[in-house]
Amino acid sequence: MEWTDDGIILGLRRHGEANAIVELLTASHGRHLGLVRGGGSRRQAPSLQPGNSVHVAWRARLDEQLGAFTLEVTQARAERLMQRAHSAFAISHLGSLVRQLPERDPHPGLYATLETVIEHLDEPALAGMLLARFELAMLAELGFGLELDSCAATGGRNDLLYVSPKSGRAVSRDAGEPWRAQLFPLPFFLVGEVAEAPIGDDLRAAFELTGHFLARRVFEPRGAPMPDARAAFLQAVLREVPARRWEL
Repeated sequence: MEWTDDGIILGLRRHGEANAIVELLTASHGRHLGLVRGGGSRRQAPSLQPGNSVHVAWRARLDEQLGAFTLEVTQARAERLMQRAHSAFAISHLGSLVRQLPERDPHPGLYATLETVIEHLDEPALAGMLLARFELAMLAELGFGLELDSCAATGGRNDLLYVSPKSGRAVSRDAGEPWRAQLFPLPFFLVGEVAEAPIGDDLRAAFELTGHFLARRVFEPRGAPMPDARAAFLQAVLREVPARRWEL
């Protein structure tokens, strides 16, 4: 059995004295692990870091075996990303999210989204916006997508300002006003394109929204806590992003 594909490194662990087991999200073969011979050596280990893109060849005698990877790095980002706290935490959190996918289950759209997110992690505000959108995409891939395109109460598609914490559906300004204290704010950048980078208050609101549904629908049913890197990422981003825009 063998195939070739493109992938993004999610993590690795030593296997024996010199080898490593590398975990990838691949374009066509999903989240996949494989043995890299010599991957734990001083020569190879620095290139096999989370966030780097690779071209991968996988070989095994049987499809259900771990198999062996031969990897060629095509985009070396890890060293740059590890130099900023927010991007280092982002890479860790992205790996934790992708590990919720069943192994070897293809998710080509999510792979493309992950590549876009990693390519733009340098700018804190943009990184925050893209990571919040990625969390929404993960919820959808796992079958828990939120319905943010129309109002749960009226069916209308305009002036959507809130989200119900129970149903995960959007609510319009007028319909939600009496219950606004019980609803999540819906930052516009989660549902539409924006011309400016989001402010800290909007990022905080977005992560409160996505975090509620990730905890309730993904991590808690698996008996797992929210990844520590998520809170650390948001804290690092908010230190560098203005909380609000001041009107002159």
